[in-house]
Order: sequence, then structure tokens, then C-alpha cells
Amino acid sequence: MPEAAVAVPARQRILDSAYELFSRRGVRAVGVDEVIKSASVAKATLYRHFKSKDDLVLAFLQQREQLWTKDWVEAEARRRGENPEEQLLAIFDLFHDWFQNEDFEGCSFINVLLEMNDRKTPIGKASADHLTAIRSIIRSLAEEAGLRESEQFAHSWHILMKGSIVAAAEGDRDAARRAQAMGRLLIEQYR
Repeated sequence: MPEAAVAVPARQRILDSAYELFSRRGVRAVGVDEVIKSASVAKATLYRHFKSKDDLVLAFLQQREQLWTKDWVEAEARRRGENPEEQLLAIFDLFHDWFQNEDFEGCSFINVLLEMNDRKTPIGKASADHLTAIRSIIRSLAEEAGLRESEQFAHSWHILMKGSIVAAAEGDRDAARRAQAMGRLLIEQYR
């Protein structure tokens, strides 16, 4: 059977639709009826796969971690940099390219955490946990680079990452370049 004729399973269509809508507009601004319409499924089908909108948001965050954090940021930074220090700096090259996109949507983990306004809810906690996973990647690169106090370094580096994303959302398309310059100083400090 030709690939075009293979139907995407309903659960994946729902998740893909939610991913697009939530990453662009946030989780509170998007109702389940909009996800249902976008995915071309019945309400019962959505609820058969996801017991609640919260479950759908949690699945969206997991998919975002895989696609954005692991498959894009981590994999592409490792591919672009010849050594761990260059890989750390390559994150800001990726961000620079991302910030130039007309459809730049910001960081879903930050956006959802701020939308929930409570780190103790399951969604708020999941958002914070996904941010922690990003810091873990940074810490690993710092350790591979032989930098001192890798945990402290990772926290500082992550502030640069998050700050550049927020600055880009404000309209500063060169925020990643500024963050990268500060990152060079930070690497030197922890070398």
C-alpha cells in the first residue's frame, strides 16, 4: 500500500494536532473541541486515548521533550560541535536559526509552567521536570568538557538559554548571539 494511503492512527492525529495548537497558542487558549476538530476525530475517540485535557497536555509535553529537546537541541548541537564546548555553544546557533522563524513559538515548557502558575500541579511539575531534563543535558556536556562544578554551570547556562528565548519572544532576533557571547565567558569561568 502506498505511504500516502496509510492512515495515521487516531491517537497520533490527536497528539499531533494538540502539539501544533498547544505549542503555538498555549494550553489554556486551546479547548478540546478545537483539538478534536483539528484531528478529525470524535470526542469519544479523544477521551478513549486521553482521559482528560490534562492527560493530553502531559502527552504533549512528553512529545515536545522528544522532538524539541532530544531530537533537535541535543542531537543537532552534538552534530554541529566537534567537542563538548563547541556543542554547548552550538545550542545558541540553533536558537539563532529558530529565532529567525516567523512562526517562532518559544519554549513550551516555560510557557506551560507560567500558564499553570503552580509548579505543584501535575502539568506544572511536568513542565519543571522537562526543564530539569534540559539542564541534565547541559550538565552532561559540561562534564564531558571537563568543566568544574557542572551542576552550577548547567543552571547558569540554562538561564542563558531561557533568557534568550524570552528575549526572542520580545522581538530580539539576535538574542541567541548575545547569549552565546556570554556563554563563552561562562565556559571560561568554569574551565
